[in-house]
Amino acid sequence: MSALYDQYLIQHRKNVKRAYGWFEENLPEILGSINTHAVDIRCNHDFSKNLPDEYSAYDAYFYGGNRSYEVVRDYYRAWLLHLHRNPHHWQHWILINDDPEEGTIVLEMPYRYIIEMICDWWSFSWAKEKPEEIFAWYDEHSKYMTLHPRTRKTIEHILTKMRQKLDEKTDTVS
Repeated sequence: MSALYDQYLIQHRKNVKRAYGWFEENLPEILGSINTHAVDIRCNHDFSKNLPDEYSAYDAYFYGGNRSYEVVRDYYRAWLLHLHRNPHHWQHWILINDDPEEGTIVLEMPYRYIIEMICDWWSFSWAKEKPEEIFAWYDEHSKYMTLHPRTRKTIEHILTKMRQKLDEKTDTVS
């Protein structure tokens, strides 16, 4: 076990909670009825990263100082497990079929997981004390995301509301 990785997990979860708390305080209408799932987001976010098959691989990859073939392979497997265990990742909602006629199907994400995903993304901006960085991050990464059209529209609506509220708060401070 790595003290550095443990500290990262603690900080990441703290920042996910911070992002969710920001919504509660500033845009409660965005949360709507999902507050019944707040405990999942606040207490169980990325819980699977504590499981040995994820924890060891992540720790070795990010904090082990060695990116050997085995370390990278184990990390990729752990990442795939993580995506399948955690529906707040957009990749969780892509169904790759065996039948070429069915192809790949992109499913719409339930709203509560969209909120958790945004809080997850936003946690990295909060870690830098630059909450506005999420917008540039999304602009850069969104073109590579395979999202259901309604999921994308919902994400972008929420991000627009966030930007407006952050700009509003900045204007009142200035």
